[in-house]
Amino acid sequence: MSATQVVVLLLELSCCGSALWRYSSKSPHHHIISTRSAIVSIWVYDPEYADADELLWKAETPSLHSRILTNHFAIVGQKPIIYTTIRRKIYIPDDKLINWTWRVSLPMTRDDVIKSIKGNQVIFQDCFIADLTFLLTFPVWLLPEIPGFLPISSPAGSQLMLSWDACFPSLAVVVADMETFQTNDSFYTWARVRVPPDILSDAERHSVSAVLLLHDDIYFLINGVLYLKDTKGLRKLGRDKHLPEGEIIGITSRRWCWIKYIIKNIILVSNMAVWTKNEIYFGYYGNKFVKMITTTELKRLLNLPPTSTLTIHNIDYTGHPLEIAVLLNYCITCTDTKKIYIVIYNEDSMEWVPQDFVLDVTVDSILVPRFLLSGMPELILWDKHKIYYSYQNFTTTGVLQTSAGHGNLSALSNDSIIHDIYVDSQGNIVTKMENNIMFYSKSNTEDALKLHLWTSDTIKSSFCGSASAQVYLVYVFDNGTIQSQEYPLILELQSVAFKMKEKCPYMMFHDNISDSFYFLDKGESLRTWAEIIYPENIGLDITVKVYGPQILEYEESSHYEIALGHCNNTLSMTFYSNVNYEGVDDYFNFDKNHLMPSQSKDLPQGPPIEGSTVPPTITIVSTSLELCEPSGHKNMGNVFIELQPSQHANVCPVTQKKVRYDWEKYGCPLRLNGQEKFQPLLQLFDDSGHIEDVAVNFILWEIHGRMDYSYSNSMKQSGCLNEAQTWKTMIELHKDLPLEEVWGPENYRTCFSYAIGKPGDLDQPYEIINISNNNHIFWPLHHSGMYVFRVKILDPNYSFCNLTAIFAIEIFGVIPRPSGYLVSAIIFVMMLLFLSVLVLSYFKYMKLYKKKYL
Repeated sequence: MSATQVVVLLLELSCCGSALWRYSSKSPHHHIISTRSAIVSIWVYDPEYADADELLWKAETPSLHSRILTNHFAIVGQKPIIYTTIRRKIYIPDDKLINWTWRVSLPMTRDDVIKSIKGNQVIFQDCFIADLTFLLTFPVWLLPEIPGFLPISSPAGSQLMLSWDACFPSLAVVVADMETFQTNDSFYTWARVRVPPDILSDAERHSVSAVLLLHDDIYFLINGVLYLKDTKGLRKLGRDKHLPEGEIIGITSRRWCWIKYIIKNIILVSNMAVWTKNEIYFGYYGNKFVKMITTTELKRLLNLPPTSTLTIHNIDYTGHPLEIAVLLNYCITCTDTKKIYIVIYNEDSMEWVPQDFVLDVTVDSILVPRFLLSGMPELILWDKHKIYYSYQNFTTTGVLQTSAGHGNLSALSNDSIIHDIYVDSQGNIVTKMENNIMFYSKSNTEDALKLHLWTSDTIKSSFCGSASAQVYLVYVFDNGTIQSQEYPLILELQSVAFKMKEKCPYMMFHDNISDSFYFLDKGESLRTWAEIIYPENIGLDITVKVYGPQILEYEESSHYEIALGHCNNTLSMTFYSNVNYEGVDDYFNFDKNHLMPSQSKDLPQGPPIEGSTVPPTITIVSTSLELCEPSGHKNMGNVFIELQPSQHANVCPVTQKKVRYDWEKYGCPLRLNGQEKFQPLLQLFDDSGHIEDVAVNFILWEIHGRMDYSYSNSMKQSGCLNEAQTWKTMIELHKDLPLEEVWGPENYRTCFSYAIGKPGDLDQPYEIINISNNNHIFWPLHHSGMYVFRVKILDPNYSFCNLTAIFAIEIFGVIPRPSGYLVSAIIFVMMLLFLSVLVLSYFKYMKLYKKKYL
């Protein structure tokens, strides 16, 4: 398909600086629509001289002033480069400007949508160009506004309710007390969400108590009933979807994006949770809902008295991609106080695990949880006035304290109550009161810092995250319009804290952990390091904590250095597995119990308040998961051939078969002289490109059943001590399995040990190949033909993935194998010709005989 041109502008900033310009670096992702690839056009513009379309991010070509400016920057060596955030790929534009713009071709992907434009460090007239982050993804369409449809909203006087897609933050929906609005570009543009007039009553249309956005679907909770608004209209998800009606009190979904995280079985992983006071339901792909557990079962799990009262308080997905936390109300008399318990459900192990967390609150308290993006469970909870925290797997708990010496935020906010809390991936925590007064905190800190007043207390607003990793505020006005404004969180924090003489206990903390998680295959290891620099005699250290199943071993070593009154502490860590999978009785279950983990990190940040400390920690999250997507996380790509003279053969019987070669599927075959032998050279690839040449054992077979080929080495020549496995013996042992499953790493047994196998004929061909055993295949019958081979890795210690590849070979330069039909036809023609000659000769003879004697 043809690529679509996309326009991206780089914002020019002056060295002398201007406070206004820091807000102008807007992400232009709301113009980006494509299917397979996009041609991105990049140019430089100056906000003071740009035309209106450039300022509104609607320009498709640069203005006259921008053309001149772009040309000047190109002359002095400027050249923008696009970096992707998740896959860390680099895209370089053409060397020459095309119509005063740099052009870059970008592939459209769902798992690498966040990109950054970074230029060279060059200056023109004391100006430089700021980096720009933007979102490039597949088209995301808004639900159209249909004439005659009616507004849907929250009750009068309610605060804003906002939900956005975790993986596409520019896609969001906000519910106000007069309308519901949706956007696909962080509210640069927006549309109203309205519903048919014949489904909800007027009272129900203005009774939205919760909203949830999942991709293109909007879920509304109205009077205890769940409704779905999509392209098909508004539908009630009730008993026909195995959900209760009139009893639902909450809905939630994942707040962190794990788009590249590969899970065992995507069908068994929920995308939302629905709950009543006594039941929990999980929602899956296709709007399928399943009741997971009840409070009666949870009461038995927690060993609580049967006469006690246990209800579901709230639910939130944790920072772990497969865990869900349930907050429970527990009380006996239920008159004054109650206890809050937490139980975490893991969708991989399918276990409900009670946590070491108990919080005593008043019986009428309503707490809202928000789990942080961290290696082990860390969360904050808030009621109307206070914020509770629990860090480091529920080992550090308390109430965030203010500069006034207490944790009551309402006392510092003109008696306003907490509206919402925004948490980002860096651990920043921003609390917004209903009158728009805001407080700042940081993960693993115990203090809240009051920020400058940003907007009027009469305007309804809410926080949202943008694709450029910037937090912004959404304002909804009484006239039914929306405005978005980026909030400069770091600058606002610095302007408040610089007079407080904040002092971090360490000067610097570095590490080489660049990703949130890593995939480790069999035989692979992860080597990381972390370094902290701090003043002498402070006594800081780096600690490593492991969360999850203990399926990895790790080694660590520390290096200390003291110079000029400062200490340098470097911690080196290696994570690995020494599990041997060869010869196990139940390979698949053994494999499942020793799956490699992903690795996640926690990094310390400087505390905003003097006296608070953050221990430098790295948290290793072990997760039992498979590495392979349905198409294979790893795959074998190129198959190369190596030609050498043939040696000997063991001819197999030939079965005649005619098969149509699929050129589109298999591509052009490798052409090989049939009098030569060859050995495939396999290369391993993943989504980042070539990994290595495969150096372990593999097997191959012709997928159409051809058997007129053999192997150059015998078992004895290969060094076997006992008879090796062959296709013939494996097929006899597994007659009920298809050919591709009868032999593989799950049942491979070596022939190089007296303890394994049994003696036999070692003069048979050795049907296992690797890069170093000099074993080749060849064609003893010397017939031309086409062969389509499938290759399979046989070594059980090589990969969790079932690694296979297909390649085709065309044999030429030898005698074509005769066709039975052709031979029969030739014989028939020759016999017919012979009989015809006999008949003609008979009549010729009879004619001569009659002429002579009669």
